[in-house]
Amino acid sequence: MEKPKKTFQFQLILYNLLIIFCIACAVSYYNYRSYKKDILEAEIQSSQNRVASLSLRTQAAYDEMMNILLTCAERKTLFASSTFLGENYTNTASSVYAADALRDLCAISSYNKDIYKLTWYNEGFLLQAGASNGSQCDPAYIMEAPFFSDLIGQTSGRNTLLLADNPFPEGKRTVPKIMPLLRPLSYGGRANSDSSWVFLAVSPDMFRTALQSMPAGSIAYAVTAQGDIAASLNGDGLDPSALIANLLARQELSGSLSTVLDGEDCVVTYEKQLDSGILLFEVLPLSALPFDSDVFASTVLIVFFFCILIGVSLSFLFSIRLGAPIKRLTRRLSLIAQGDFSGDPSIETNDEVGAIGRQINQMSGQIDSLMKSRIQDEKEKKDLEIKMLQAQINPHFLYNTLDSIKWIATVQKNTGIVQVVTALSSLLKNMAKGFNEKVTLRQELDFLENYIVIEKIRYIELFDVETQVDDDALYQAKIIKLTLQPIVENSIFSGIEPSGRFGLIRIHAWQEETSLCVSVEDNGIGIEPENIEKLLTDTSKITKSTMSGIGLPNVDRRLKLVYGEEYGLSIESEPGQYTRVTIRLPLEV
Repeated sequence: MEKPKKTFQFQLILYNLLIIFCIACAVSYYNYRSYKKDILEAEIQSSQNRVASLSLRTQAAYDEMMNILLTCAERKTLFASSTFLGENYTNTASSVYAADALRDLCAISSYNKDIYKLTWYNEGFLLQAGASNGSQCDPAYIMEAPFFSDLIGQTSGRNTLLLADNPFPEGKRTVPKIMPLLRPLSYGGRANSDSSWVFLAVSPDMFRTALQSMPAGSIAYAVTAQGDIAASLNGDGLDPSALIANLLARQELSGSLSTVLDGEDCVVTYEKQLDSGILLFEVLPLSALPFDSDVFASTVLIVFFFCILIGVSLSFLFSIRLGAPIKRLTRRLSLIAQGDFSGDPSIETNDEVGAIGRQINQMSGQIDSLMKSRIQDEKEKKDLEIKMLQAQINPHFLYNTLDSIKWIATVQKNTGIVQVVTALSSLLKNMAKGFNEKVTLRQELDFLENYIVIEKIRYIELFDVETQVDDDALYQAKIIKLTLQPIVENSIFSGIEPSGRFGLIRIHAWQEETSLCVSVEDNGIGIEPENIEKLLTDTSKITKSTMSGIGLPNVDRRLKLVYGEEYGLSIESEPGQYTRVTIRLPLEV
């Protein structure tokens, strides 16, 4: 016996290595995903901490600005002596005191350099402080600014920061944008009027300076509630408009989300301030995360090394353990192939391989029994062939007898007997050739003609048959033998004979798309509507008096089994008028 090129041991080792390789890949991928996830989570947490710290810093700056604004708008004792509180606003001492108080408020602030302008105005009396030089025209510029009418009406303790154009012409070159805060005075001649207010202009540099505290290379933004970028860090080349709209629309005040910014996958951490409306967020491009490829590569190599080492060791151990019984099975099968069907108890161990050995012993015993019985079967087969040859004498004797009767009737010039014997002989020969054999439509019609000849003589010309085939090519279409005869037989026995009058059976064949249709119509007693459906489902009404012993349900079922459920018989009938049975089957030429 030729030794196999790939032994069981070789295949076992190969499959084990393949499994171990797959496990190593899965473990390595899991380690990579876990490592990447841990790095990402750590970076997100670190970013959230940075953004939270930045938010606290800018919130503190905003609180200081609001304290200055509210102090100027609500604490009248801070600006006035006893004379200043009266009607004489032009008192020099009072003016100097108020101006010093205003400057002191800016000076003591930790963010005094970010106060672009602080303007206190009360019915023509003007005090100013801040980084920008004041002018007598400043109140007019402020009151003409687009934001004035919106901010002067605010009465809540907090004001939302917005980014607006600098209304002071002299400062547009250095500070083109400001973040205005405005409160009406709660004291004075006409409190809460458009002519008594405190204006504080914050420079966006306050947020720009705060963003500088972020680590080098960070991408961060400070955005107003209106979506305007107050300051950014390393983000000038990006378009964050869609991201800003998404963050402002979120209900959560802080969190993180994954997004795509300018075609790069990123993670964004953000925090929104309720009082100022400022949105602070940092963008972390995934490509910039600190993944250590050396650590990953060394981990993968170690995992692969140990997995393959374990896999090879286990493979050799399994191959030695399983190789011996398999070799015994192989030798046993070789002996069986050489004709030795005796049993071998050594291959029947107490495991799955031993179960195979028991099956092999049982199989060899059965083969031995079959081989012994084969000789007896061959002998019986020869005896049966002899009996079959003897049985063929009976139909041949019947055909020869019918042929003798035919010639005797011919000599005696009895045409009726000649026709009946000839038709019966053809019927018997055709029926003996097979039941489900496919014949041409012409052969089926010829077979039907022999049957009609016999029935016409039996019923003394009680009916007539007309045949119409629309296309001569349909004569070559295939149809299962003995399909039309049961239907015509049903028309004679169940339709025409009970009517008691001369009957006419019309057979019509035509093509309908890819189907061959043949209808058999008689002018007999017809069928009641409630019985039409039962006629094709009740297979019990088969009388022994019929020539073929096949009813309409059997014909319908036979066609469906051969061609499919969409083919078979359909019946139309009008009681006392006609019955039409239509056969539909695929056109086969």
